[in-house]
Amino acid sequence: MTSQDIFDETRKHFDLPEGVLYLDGNSLGPLAKGVPGRVAQLVQNEWGHHLIGGWNAAGWVDLPARVGDRIGRLIGASAGTVVMGDTLSIKVYQALASALELRPDRRVILSDSNNFPTDLYMAQGLIASLDKGHELKVAVPEDVESLIDESVAVLMLTEVDYRTGRLHDMARLTAKAHAAGALVIWDLAHSAGAIAVDVKGADADFAVGCTYKYLNGGPGAPAFIYVAPRLADQARPALSGWFGHAAPFAFEPGYRPASGIERMRVGTPPVIALGALDAALDVWDDISMDRVRARSIELSEAFIAVVAAGCPTLELASPRDPWARGSQVSYFFEDGYAVIQALIAEGVIGDYRAPSIMRFGFTPLYLSLDDVRRAASILVDIIATRRWDQDCFKIKGKVT
Repeated sequence: MTSQDIFDETRKHFDLPEGVLYLDGNSLGPLAKGVPGRVAQLVQNEWGHHLIGGWNAAGWVDLPARVGDRIGRLIGASAGTVVMGDTLSIKVYQALASALELRPDRRVILSDSNNFPTDLYMAQGLIASLDKGHELKVAVPEDVESLIDESVAVLMLTEVDYRTGRLHDMARLTAKAHAAGALVIWDLAHSAGAIAVDVKGADADFAVGCTYKYLNGGPGAPAFIYVAPRLADQARPALSGWFGHAAPFAFEPGYRPASGIERMRVGTPPVIALGALDAALDVWDDISMDRVRARSIELSEAFIAVVAAGCPTLELASPRDPWARGSQVSYFFEDGYAVIQALIAEGVIGDYRAPSIMRFGFTPLYLSLDDVRRAASILVDIIATRRWDQDCFKIKGKVT
C-alpha cells in the first residue's frame, strides 16, 4: 500500500466532528472509533459480570504491562521494559528520584529553559524534599550539550520542545552524558506516536511520556515509564506503592520491590482508562513510525508553504529544517490567543501557549494534505482581515 492508502485507512478509525480541521492532536488526540465499544464492553461485561473477579478473569492486573509493551514498540523499547500507570508528573518524579539515588556523589540536575514546566516543578519539589544540596541548572536548549560535565548527576530533557517543536538529538546527548558519568531522563510527551524514537538504540536510561496526545488515549490517559534493563533492578522506586511490591497480595508490612520494570508500578491501575488507551492503540498495529514521520513532515511543510506565501511577516517559532523539529509547527504572534479562538470559530482547532505561541500539530493518522492547506489558508485570511481582533476572542478560559 502507498502512504496515501495507509493514511486513508487510518483516518477511518477516528470519530471527528463534521467540518472540523483538527490540528491539536499534539495536545489531545481525537476519539478513536473503537474506544466507546471497548469501554462499554469493559464496564458492562467485565466489571458488570465479573465484579472483583475481573482482575483475574478479564486480565485487568496485567494491563499496565501489556499496554506498556504496545507503547514500547512505538518508542524502540524491548518487551518488558515499559509499564503504565499514574500521570506523567508522577513518572517524572519516579525517574528523577531513582536516577539521583544512582548518582549519590553528584548534585546537579541539568535541564533546558524550554522544558515543560511540570518537569522542572517536579525537580524543584524533589530537591526541596531531599534537602541534600541538589541544584537544578537550567540552560537555553542550544547550551545544554556544552554544560554536560562530571558535576551532572542527571540530564533531564523533553525530546521535543512543547512550544516550538525543537528536537533534541537523543542519541548524541545521551552519549555525551554517559561519557561524563551522568544518567539521562527523556520526556517523550511530544515524541511518542509523532516521531521515530529508539530508546534502546540511543541507550537511554529512563524515558517517560503521556498517552493522550499523539497516542489518542483520551483526557487524563495514564502515563508510561521506561527503564533500561541494565538499571531496572538497581533503580529503587521512591514511591513504594503496593503494585510495585514483589508480592502485593502477600500484604507484608515491609516493602520489597518487584523485579525489573514492575517495581515502577505504584497504585491500583486505572483499568477503564487503560482499556480506552488499549483500544486507541489498535490503529498503530500495522503502522511504521518512519512512515508516520515522513508523512508528518510532508503535512507540516505544506502548511508552512501556504502561510509563508500568504502571510510572509508571520514569524516561524519552530526550526525551519523539518528534521530538527517534532510533528508540530509554531508561530510567534502577540495576539496569538485571539487568533486561535478565531480559527476555532471557523472550524480549525489549533492551540496557544503563553506568552505568544500559536501551535499546530500534524497527525497523519487523520489529517490529509488538503486539510492542512485549507487550515493554513484560513489562518492567513484571519490574520489578513484581522478577524481575530474582536473582544469575544480575547476572553480566556481556565484552559488556554
